[in-house]
This record gives sequence, structure tokens and C-alpha cells, in this order.
Amino acid sequence: MRRIAVLVSGRGSNLQALLDAIAAGTLGAEVVGVFSDRLRAPALERVPADLRWSRDAKAYAQRSDFDAELADAIAATHPDWVVCAGYLRLLDETFVERFRGRLLNIHPSLLPAYRGLKTHARAIADGAGAHGASVHFVSPDLDAGAVVAQAAVPILPGDTPEALADRVLAVEHPLLVGVVGLAVDGRIAESGDRVLLDGHPLLRPLSVDSAGHFVFPSQNALP
Repeated sequence: MRRIAVLVSGRGSNLQALLDAIAAGTLGAEVVGVFSDRLRAPALERVPADLRWSRDAKAYAQRSDFDAELADAIAATHPDWVVCAGYLRLLDETFVERFRGRLLNIHPSLLPAYRGLKTHARAIADGAGAHGASVHFVSPDLDAGAVVAQAAVPILPGDTPEALADRVLAVEHPLLVGVVGLAVDGRIAESGDRVLLDGHPLLRPLSVDSAGHFVFPSQNALP
């Protein structure tokens, strides 16, 4: 059973998607710790008290001090994978390098478009036709790591950031569960700025169909 540490900052709906998949037996993993930069993040309430770790990141004089304490706490749980599931702080380079190659993040845009915050409002303001979510390996640069998979939704006439966010969130959950499934099954790995899928370079991110299933590139010839 693969061990997953999850980083959260907010409500924790992506964390809940992972917990639900584990409970249903569709994700062969266990959550060994949930870590937050906010003392009272609602996501923490989704797991037992002995799995929770939280600190007020703003109380630290240096960002690196918080990240070092966070990294030590995560390492103590001996995770196979570290998953940022709605974690809203940039991780410093030392942290990233400590867990490099087993550190995943879900981001609400079709990367490389709209790195950073307020992605929904920015996509609407630009008149983009589509938006969505991406799961990528974490690198020291903001939302710049190799992308494993993406799920797209259309931007509709009259869309608001809130309405668009709700539709994106609906595809985030199966997307994250699917990628973490590939991770715990040993099917994906990071190789420089590329993703290896079953040992072969992934030429473009995996996509998700309307049923929430991955569409594997034909050149990879995967089942």
C-alpha cells in the first residue's frame, strides 16, 4: 500500500476525492498525513486528529523556516508520494528538491496557461474558449513542472469566475485521483522536464474524456 502525504490550504475537496477513492478500493494507497499552512484549514477536519499537522505559515520570519519544518514533518511519515491538493503557498527550492520526483500538484488551468492565482477570472478576461485543470510534477518554479494530465471545460457565454470554478472543480477530482493512481501503481516518473509513462516519454499530457477516463496517446500504445 503506497503512502501519500497531502498538502492543503482550504476546504479539501480534492483531499476528499482521494479519501473516497481509497475507501472505495479504487485507489491503492493510504493517506499518512495531511499538512497545512493554515491552523484552521477546513480540510483538516476530513481526517482523524492524529493525521493532522498545521502551522500558521505567516508567523514564521522566513519562508524557508516554515518549509523546512513542514518538510521534516512530512518526511517523518515516510511517504511514497506528496500531493499538493489545493495548497496555496509556493514551496521553496530546498523543499522541492527533497521530494523531487514524487511531488505532485493540481492546478486550476490548462498549463502552461495561467500559472499562479485567479486563473478563472484571467481566462474569462482573455476571452479564452476553454479552461480546466492540470496535474504536474512540482519544480522550483511556479506551476512550471512537467504536466502529467489535464481535463478541459468550455468557457460559456456570460460565465463568471465562480461558475467556471465550479465546473473546473468537478473535473479536478477524477483528474487528481487518476494521476495519483498512476503514481502509486508505478506508471509515471519525472525525467528532467518530461514525464515518463510506463518508462516511455509522454509527448503531451494525458487528457480525460467525458466519463473521466484517461485518453492515452496512441504512440504510447497503452491499454
